[in-house]
Amino acid sequence: QVQLVESGGGLVQPGGSLRLSCVASGFTMSKYVIAWFRQAPGKERERVSCIGSTDGIVYYKDSVKGRFTISRDDVASTVYLQINDLKPEDPAVYYCAARYGYYCSGYGSTYDYEYWGQGTQVTVSS
Repeated sequence: QVQLVESGGGLVQPGGSLRLSCVASGFTMSKYVIAWFRQAPGKERERVSCIGSTDGIVYYKDSVKGRFTISRDDVASTVYLQINDLKPEDPAVYYCAARYGYYCSGYGSTYDYEYWGQGTQVTVSS
């Protein structure tokens, strides 16, 4: 059974940090591109970061560059998203998603990804 399970979300003050984790099971994660999407209330789900399967090349949405860091540990079948300097525009449900293949480039739509986790909530306190 294919599963992606996210964890690590929570309530954080502006400027704070979180590390999100996504644990994969039921498929060979090393052969998949893994992306993090987020969806805020009333907004479309958007890709914020992605990491390739073989080359490890990463992608970041402009608004998170320098604050978010994606990494993967294929032995542990886990992908991480380190979020630093949380801003008011960051609160959302964060989802990890998997796509069979090598590269992130050109695959920014939710339709490009085959497997999805259930999401983890990130909230910034006022």
